[in-house]
Amino acid sequence: MHLLDPAPFGRILPAMVTPMTADGSIDFDAVQRLARQLVQDGADGLVVNGTTGESPVTHMDEKVDLVKAVKDVVDVPVISGAGSNDTIHTVRMAEQTQEAGADAVLVVAPYYSRPSQEGIFRHYQAVNASADKPIIIYDVPGRTGVHIQLETYRRLAELDHIKAVKDATGDIAGAVRKRIETGLTWYSGDDGLFLPFLSIGAVGIISVIAHVAAGPMRDLAAAFDCGDIHAAQKLAVRLAPLVEALNGNGFQAVMAKASLEVRGVLEETTMRLPNVGPGSEEFTRAENGMRASGLL
Repeated sequence: MHLLDPAPFGRILPAMVTPMTADGSIDFDAVQRLARQLVQDGADGLVVNGTTGESPVTHMDEKVDLVKAVKDVVDVPVISGAGSNDTIHTVRMAEQTQEAGADAVLVVAPYYSRPSQEGIFRHYQAVNASADKPIIIYDVPGRTGVHIQLETYRRLAELDHIKAVKDATGDIAGAVRKRIETGLTWYSGDDGLFLPFLSIGAVGIISVIAHVAAGPMRDLAAAFDCGDIHAAQKLAVRLAPLVEALNGNGFQAVMAKASLEVRGVLEETTMRLPNVGPGSEEFTRAENGMRASGLL
């Protein structure tokens, strides 16, 4: 018995941080080491150039080089963030990261300017027209200030390259109808809602805590897939302290780097402003969460 549908982009996908040197330049050697480690841990897909990867402060050539660097060392799907509130810039990012080898692009709903539903549709329509790889919609109203409505989802699902959704709305009830009525592949975008999203048909997760918990998350999905719901519940409860530690203060990119340093995978946790790299409080918070979840 298998309860989960196939996961075309992987089931456990860390939204990978971007390692940097002390002067803030990207450390591509560390990028490649981290990518290999995450796959070894149990990740079967990777997302680069996402918010957790500090995409607002990396430049186009760096985004392209990140895709190439990761593709060179792993044999799992590599999805690149390619979102902006400027449609023309979004199209350019999607084109160039696809050309660099990305297996799909993750396109966040246009943020801050709060466009109409028609504007949201035309934004994705423009990306679709220039795409030759799958597009994953990233719906995160808490960051963008816009909600993609059901009717807009129906229209977007008719575009030939729109294939999946990263759902960080927190709206599980709404996701049921959106998924069934569009036929799109659904991914949880919230670590704390991984199990509930699996229960309504999601196939996996794009995650922060997978930087240090890809193995248990893989086991959770496997337990659910074979119908061992109690085992999946126990794993979800076990991981709850880590979910709170890395997500609870709202600084996921900072906390992801802190957790990797605590684990001994990342030696340098420099970040580009306006993010400030973790300090003693964040390291302690990460360590306590990892220890409470049995990861140290």
